[in-house]
Parts: sequence; structure tokens; C-alpha cells
Amino acid sequence: MQLTDFTNEKIFDLNETIAAELFTQTTYAWEVLPMISDFIRRIGPTLPADRFEQRGEDIWVAKSATVFDSAYIGGPCIIDEDATVRQCAFIRGSAIVGKGTTVGNSTELKNVILFNKVEVPHYNYVGDSVLGFHAHMGAGSITSNVKADKKNIMIHCDGTHTATGLRKIGAILGDWVDVGCNSVLNPGSVVGPHTNIYPLSMIRGTVPAWHVYKDKDHVVEKIVEE
Repeated sequence: MQLTDFTNEKIFDLNETIAAELFTQTTYAWEVLPMISDFIRRIGPTLPADRFEQRGEDIWVAKSATVFDSAYIGGPCIIDEDATVRQCAFIRGSAIVGKGTTVGNSTELKNVILFNKVEVPHYNYVGDSVLGFHAHMGAGSITSNVKADKKNIMIHCDGTHTATGLRKIGAILGDWVDVGCNSVLNPGSVVGPHTNIYPLSMIRGTVPAWHVYKDKDHVVEKIVEE
């Protein structure tokens, strides 16, 4: 396993996000995190008025999206078509919620890109993170985005340690990653596509694509039936 196994083009289908251009101009997903707010402010006014409406400063919501009255949405933010933002969701800003995505009851988002069809449906915290197409976080699973010592975050991969220059990074989840209930994704966690994380897991560093993470000593290749 090498860090180059986790480039944007290898872990995401870039056809499944309104923010594709951010990923084509960078190599790794954490590099887009400082760009999210400015990107939203730039493209928000260009979104078609027949499909999107502006709901406050730097907030654009698709007319086909469902947003419950008790949800809080702070800007800058884009809620894409057919997304659902449920009761008491807390979107603090700098967030892109993809098409058909579900943001659930009491889920909190901050500085994130959720690709299309993402599910963060029950009591999740997702901060300074990117979740790929159809990624799912089980109930109570969270991203931890700041180290206890407040130092900049390194990406750890098979004995290598890559500086990011960022103090806040939550998790990068590739397409179709499934995170079990009540798991914690430590700062700078990167999970390759089609990988499953057992409930109650504590993830640190990188987890390869097409694997099952049972615990840190038991990460096994997924058996794919024909």
C-alpha cells in the first residue's frame, strides 16, 4: 500500500460531485479543504435559478431538496438536488451536500464535501472531511478533525508520514465506503473505496480499498462474489 493508492482519481468518481474541478486540480482530497468556501461563493450565483434558490447569504438550496424546518444551514453552503436534510441537522457552513444525499437527525457538518448519494443519517459529526459517492456512516460514527496536541496533521501510510500543513483534517472516505456504528475516524484517516469498517472501530492512518477493517491487526481483503 502506497499513498499514491489514495489519489483523487483512484478513490472517487468525479462525475458524482458538483465540485469536481477542485479534485482535478489537486492530487489528494485533503488539499481541497481550504478551497471549499471560496468555491461555493464562486459557483453559487451561477447555479440555474429554475433549479436552485438562494436562502440567505451564500446559501443555495435545490428546489427539489427536502429541508426540514428545524434544520440549521449556515453559509457558504450548497444543497444539491434531491438531497434530504432532516430534523435538527446542523450545517455550520462551508459545506457541499451532493445530489440525493441524506443528512440526518442531529448530524453536524462543517467544511465538507459530500459526494452524491452519501448517507450521514443518524447523529454523525463530519468536519473537514470528504465523503465519496455512496459513502455511508453508521449511527453515531464521527470524524475527529483536530489532534489533542493541536499540531498539524500528518497522513500515515505504511510507514510513511506525509505533511499536510493543515491543523484540521477529519476523514477522507472513498466511494462506497461503509463505516459501522459508533466508530471514530481519527484526524487524517483515509479509507479506500469499497471498504467496510466494523462497528465500534477506531481508525488511524490509511485503510486500503476493497478491504474489511475488523480492528488494527485484522484488516482483510474483501471477498467479492461473482
